[in-house]
Amino acid sequence: MYRVVNPLLKHIIHRSSLDAASRKQCLQYLKDLRNLQFNGYNTIYLGETDLSESLITGEKGFQEYALNWPIWTVVHAGHSQGWVPWKYRVFLRDDLSLGYQEGVFQELCDFLAINYGKCAIVVRERRQSRGKTEESSKEVELSDPPSPPSPGLLSIKCCPEIANATGHEVLSVPFPFSYLHPMEAAWSSLKWFIINNRKEFSLTSLERSYSYQCILFSDLIGKGIEKMSPNKWKVAVNKVRRWENYYLDKFA
Repeated sequence: MYRVVNPLLKHIIHRSSLDAASRKQCLQYLKDLRNLQFNGYNTIYLGETDLSESLITGEKGFQEYALNWPIWTVVHAGHSQGWVPWKYRVFLRDDLSLGYQEGVFQELCDFLAINYGKCAIVVRERRQSRGKTEESSKEVELSDPPSPPSPGLLSIKCCPEIANATGHEVLSVPFPFSYLHPMEAAWSSLKWFIINNRKEFSLTSLERSYSYQCILFSDLIGKGIEKMSPNKWKVAVNKVRRWENYYLDKFA
């Protein structure tokens, strides 16, 4: 019997994966973040999540990815007080030009500069392929320390030059420490809301020869985002800060 499980909480901490290079990279990220915070930068967490068609409709499709069914990506930003009051974006995965990607990030940077002043924009590091990870781990003792990865999301390009021009800095959370990014809790809240409430945002029509389903997609996403309240954001950010303090003490 086949079962489809939506991996809402998919990031498992493997102690063996925290090698010396990863710990050093994490420590450098935390020092840079603390330095910016000490100098008056507001911390803004920018993230994205994918929403498959089966998650939205509730229909289990075993060949969903093989058939290239649409995957939607939500991009939003938040901080310790809640969501940034910037109009989040919903994209069709891999359907954006490079110029439009940079334009979205430029718009966000301008909005942050007007409403928050200078900010430290924190994104998650992109996951490397297994082959690259193994290759880099073999060379870590023979080569110089790897340079920090270029920060960015899969759906929009987070250009450090654009951020610097508006007074911001872009930092990237190392992938093995992705739980240091509170957007993970926000996306989990959104997906649970979709699973539990998608029927309320669905209209089904049964005709003699066919039937179709209409999903109020925009309303579903909007209400799901609202469920991540300022109090939940505060809890998520405080949890991240406890981890940060722990690693600053442990890796120093």
